[in-house]
Amino acid sequence: MNLDRYIARKRISLLLLIGLLLTISWIASILTKFDPLQGLSAFPQAVGWAFQNFYPDAKSLERLPQILPRLWDTILLSTAAAAVGAMVAIVFAVLGSATTRVNGFFSAACRLIATLFRNIDVSVWSMVLLFSFGQSGMTGFLALFFASFGFLTRAFMETIDEVSASSVEALKASGSGYLSVVCRSVIPSTAPQMMSWLLYMVETNIRSATLVGLLTGTGIGFSFDLYYKSLNYNSASLVVILIIIAIVTIELASNAIRKLIK
Repeated sequence: MNLDRYIARKRISLLLLIGLLLTISWIASILTKFDPLQGLSAFPQAVGWAFQNFYPDAKSLERLPQILPRLWDTILLSTAAAAVGAMVAIVFAVLGSATTRVNGFFSAACRLIATLFRNIDVSVWSMVLLFSFGQSGMTGFLALFFASFGFLTRAFMETIDEVSASSVEALKASGSGYLSVVCRSVIPSTAPQMMSWLLYMVETNIRSATLVGLLTGTGIGFSFDLYYKSLNYNSASLVVILIIIAIVTIELASNAIRKLIK
């Protein structure tokens, strides 16, 4: 009987949730003057246009020597931003974690900084930094670095709190100093999880770097923007395909590395 009531409550909760989502969608469509039916009716036409125009041809393949270096630069930029962000994030995570914090003030300050950087989107960072550094690789690097730092600091804090709490208490009880606890317990016990988060951040940065390139005029995003705005859809589609191949390849490599470090 209790099981039947539990299932009935779950069904009612699910129906209420669906009703709430539909209501929010309906109100949003009214406020934005968006017609979902019109959008759905235009979808087949959009797919047909893509098959007719948005595909690589022989002429676009001749541009590979110009596109591939930009793609490689984007991958290197994304990896560097994630790596540097991770190194800075480790320091803030150790100081901000409830397990390894020095005092409450530093912990709260580190958490506040991480929250601030994590909740500002990479596109916003790009626009803000654009005024200071102009359209350059430095703008893209800093935008990706700030986003990586904020996300990884939060992820590393949670990893330290979950993984190393018991070992930290044991070392503290034995009289070990703060640096000894961090170097002998926190870093070794959390290294596999931190590496996993770092690999995830590299994947995310490569996706974000395309948008950053559109805004800053650098990397593979600039190539796509250039071809698309010049109505060269064949070359633009080639850029999209290369980005997808790069992301899938890096994701497969990341999954293989995760299996090795577990």
